[in-house]
Amino acid sequence: MKKVVLAVATLLCLTLAFDASAQLSKKEKKEWKKQMKDMDVEAFKKLVEEKEALESQVAGLNSQVSSLQSRANEKTTEADRLKSEVKDLQNQLAEARTAQEATNTIDATGNKNRVAKGVVFKVQIGAFRNKDLAKYFESNGSFDGEVDNSTQRYTLGQFTDYWEADKFKKYLREMGVKDAWIVSYKDGVRVPLKDVLEGVL
Repeated sequence: MKKVVLAVATLLCLTLAFDASAQLSKKEKKEWKKQMKDMDVEAFKKLVEEKEALESQVAGLNSQVSSLQSRANEKTTEADRLKSEVKDLQNQLAEARTAQEATNTIDATGNKNRVAKGVVFKVQIGAFRNKDLAKYFESNGSFDGEVDNSTQRYTLGQFTDYWEADKFKKYLREMGVKDAWIVSYKDGVRVPLKDVLEGVL
């Protein structure tokens, strides 16, 4: 049995030596031949076991690399998806800002009004000739006003439901704002209340 193993070892070493002969110098060939002669069965067995262990380690590392590449691809896909969502949200935000800016229009009398589409109701709290509160419009979204024939009319609130506006009007009157009354707008233009109340009352 020892002779068979020794023969196989010698054959293997000769094969390796033959494959490497094109790259080895004469001195290196001589050294390898000497090592082959000195190698016994135990040394050969140890060499084979080390080779198998290294191959197993390489296979394990290749598996880990493959797993990491797969995870990296998943993360890249997720990052691309999130970038796409962020871009969509940025576009939606830009559209919302554009729409908001479009609601701030200058009417025929030169007043800057926050225009709501459709019919809205506001509660007018007074009309004055010598009181200008326009500087408070921008910082108070529910406080608005307009000028008509040098008379400045001021309103509070903005309701799409008439009855909600009516409740607010009554509340203001209870607080002492006796001149509070409901006015109506259609697409940002003031219109007579009776024109928009058909089917409401």
